Amino acid sequence: MNDDNRRDDRPKFQGDWKCCDCGAAITELPFEPRDTENLRCFECHKKNRPQRNDKPQRQMYDNNGEGWQCSECGGRIDKLPFDPRDTSTLKCRDCFQK
Repeated sequence: MNDDNRRDDRPKFQGDWKCCDCGAAITELPFEPRDTENLRCFECHKKNRPQRNDKPQRQMYDNNGEGWQCSECGGRIDKLPFDPRDTSTLKCRDCFQK
């Protein structure tokens, strides 16, 4: 499902609001606003949201190149997004998703 289909399925809320940045009229929103003072039109929202590339990369741990062993299948785990304190319950991605 792409983003366009999800947006179309949402209920729309009608109102008479103004964009807090440019003052443009906002007549329809995909959510019911609790606070109407900080609403932004679609264009201002797009300009002000953080870019996905601005997010810092998550640090990955590799156990000094030795990796770890999966506690279920015995497979090798090369990298983890955390530094495990206890390796007795580590699972590879496949075993974790079961």
